[in-house]
Amino acid sequence: MRTCWVLDHPAHVRLLAPLLRCSNNNDVIIATKRQEVQNLIDGGDGHIPRRQIHWVERPVGEGMRRKALARWRSSHHFLAECCQNGQPISRIISVGAPLELMAAKSPILRKKLASITHRYYITDTEVNHIAHKLALKSATHIVIPTHWNASLDNGFLASSQSKGLTIHRLDGLHGHVHLRPGIRSATVSDPPKVLVRMLNGNGIHDSNEIINIPDSTLDGLEITRADEDNYQGDAWLLDRELAKHDGVITQSVTLASEAALLGTPTLLITKAERGFLSRLEQDGYPLFHWNKVCQGDKWKNMLAQFLAGIHLTDAIETEDWPNARGQLAGFLSMNLID
Repeated sequence: MRTCWVLDHPAHVRLLAPLLRCSNNNDVIIATKRQEVQNLIDGGDGHIPRRQIHWVERPVGEGMRRKALARWRSSHHFLAECCQNGQPISRIISVGAPLELMAAKSPILRKKLASITHRYYITDTEVNHIAHKLALKSATHIVIPTHWNASLDNGFLASSQSKGLTIHRLDGLHGHVHLRPGIRSATVSDPPKVLVRMLNGNGIHDSNEIINIPDSTLDGLEITRADEDNYQGDAWLLDRELAKHDGVITQSVTLASEAALLGTPTLLITKAERGFLSRLEQDGYPLFHWNKVCQGDKWKNMLAQFLAGIHLTDAIETEDWPNARGQLAGFLSMNLID
């Protein structure tokens, strides 16, 4: 089954990497023009195979609708060319990016590419309401986690069920698919080494979720910066950096979830609500989530708990690591090679 893989976000590149490594040689990729996605693809040797790539713009900011229509048109044209040359595309797999699923039809005439019968929409972000609404117009299969919080999804799960879409429930976080559990050192550096990731604020949810992190939060710590679009290290080895550090402070829910899964005490400062954040806390991972302005006694207590937690990782007891990688491969009828 010839597949088009949609790589819209750096986390999606890492999530789909194990599956891309066992994909067909004639599969194709549609990738979004964002710096961290390009860095991962450019440095992907040994992580993801080389495939024909079509680059599309990110539909955010001023002129969002115009950009979205241009992307839809561009992706449809690319898919149509692929279907005319060699084996037709049969399947599209997308994480949180519905425009490519819609591109199985042309945006104006709605001319359908008949060979594309399977359109997978994978998501773990309940509040991505616009994307969910668009996905309902075109997806045939939905992949959401078992910890999905339907109270946040604006009726997406219920609508998927009523439309008769095939719904797969993944038992685990996306990080469970592409990360591997490891053993952390019980020794803490002096001063503690903490990786910090700030967001640039251009994300579709950022304006409603970002909280400013005061400089004083980093006092007394040895800091490694991994800010969005400004990380100077090897993007494919960022997970190793998370595991090597004594702690993580971030505005990013994705990075926070990955760090916590690797056993690194993580202070997440954001108003964001996600089902996977609740699961991390319930399963005993070292996630400290602050969702208010960073001031007052309660904030100081949270910061103190995080700093103390850096020294208590040997006391962490978590749930067993689920086989989410094998489960996702099963949903997609693929045989993993690693």
